[in-house]
Amino acid sequence: MQYRKLSLLITASLGIAASLIPAFPVRAGSTDVQPAADVRPVRRDAPGLSAPAALPPAQVKEALDAYSHWLDIVAQRNEVAGLATAVVVDNKVAFERTLGYADANTQEPITPTTVFRLASLSKAFATAVTGLLIDEGRFSWNTKLADALPFFQLKDAQASGEVTVRDILGQRLGLPHNTYDQMLEDNVPYEELVRKLDEVTLTCNVGECYGYQNVAFSLIGDLIYAETGDFFYHQVDRRIFFPLGMTTASYGREALESSKSWARPHRPHGAHAWESFDPKEAYYRVAPAAGVNASLRDMEQWLIAQMGGRPDVLPQTLLDQLHAPGVLTPGEMHATPWRHARVTAASYALGWRVFTYGGETMVFHAGAVEGYRTMIAFFPKYRVGIVSMWNSPGAVGTDLMPMVFDAMLGLPHVDWAGVESDPPATRATAVKARHKTRRRGG
Repeated sequence: MQYRKLSLLITASLGIAASLIPAFPVRAGSTDVQPAADVRPVRRDAPGLSAPAALPPAQVKEALDAYSHWLDIVAQRNEVAGLATAVVVDNKVAFERTLGYADANTQEPITPTTVFRLASLSKAFATAVTGLLIDEGRFSWNTKLADALPFFQLKDAQASGEVTVRDILGQRLGLPHNTYDQMLEDNVPYEELVRKLDEVTLTCNVGECYGYQNVAFSLIGDLIYAETGDFFYHQVDRRIFFPLGMTTASYGREALESSKSWARPHRPHGAHAWESFDPKEAYYRVAPAAGVNASLRDMEQWLIAQMGGRPDVLPQTLLDQLHAPGVLTPGEMHATPWRHARVTAASYALGWRVFTYGGETMVFHAGAVEGYRTMIAFFPKYRVGIVSMWNSPGAVGTDLMPMVFDAMLGLPHVDWAGVESDPPATRATAVKARHKTRRRGG
């Protein structure tokens, strides 16, 4: 294990080692133009569950075949530096694919065990470990931050005493969106930023409105240390990474760069190429909000667990808490064309977004830091979900997701990702057209 400073009370970064995941057969005949693209429809059983509502098998197969075709186009157009994606159906990995490069400069290929930065997908690990500690009676969702962390203060003294664990993890603290993220990116230490929260005018009363946070969200790491005497990321390792077999998951930049295979961040380099660069440190300093690294194989296990397939690790009663809609986020219904067309209600839960998508409940989150994009989404009713990670800007991975779900749910087909139209003249145009990168969360 490797250790390093992460925050005021979180002083290390952890490389994870656990039982090995078995290998699975490869389907031959990938049509990718980039080397080592990996198309692997596999069936991986999880512990037993009650039967979910069933999607028509032929419809699911058609959707997965279409997804493979769309990914062929993404590869042919070189729209991403590298990408890893999987689809889980009824607690089995039904589709797994990688394409492109972990490092375009060396042409090292992406594999299912290549480690990516998860960015804001990290938040769900923080809320899950918090829930497990609450289930043990260590504290509660209504524990007041000020009682555990004497340094915690907001500008309104009365509000300071009202803030609960649920408020910070449910993004309803009353602070303006992304408070101090710009200063974090300018390398102001987390320790200083959390002590400056008392300088910020609240936009609403605590608990009454949505304001997406990274710095304030990460106070959960300090609270867990104060309540347990153990580091936050140790708890995630012991309670989540190890029991789920997330053997390449870790926290921090040093752990990322120590991985056997890890995806470098990339930027466009001319019209038809990518160049890699060194990862930035800033958001690793807010580890609960954005500190996790993981591979596709890790995230397949995480997705299965989030859909109820590992009740030994994440009980259904806890999942119900984590996924319960909380504060309303109406602006999220119009953030992209597919949301505008498909999403009729939007809320923030605990480290997750909850959408009504085509009349069904979708649990979703996206993440972005410079040179990395991630997304995860699933329908609890059908236990079907997708996870994607890519190491370059642009939203193509996120925009392919609703195309797959539309096909599975029998909704009208729309080319949300622009893969069926003529490509833009240059990649810079393509990236711009795929929506502006949301560097500060999903």
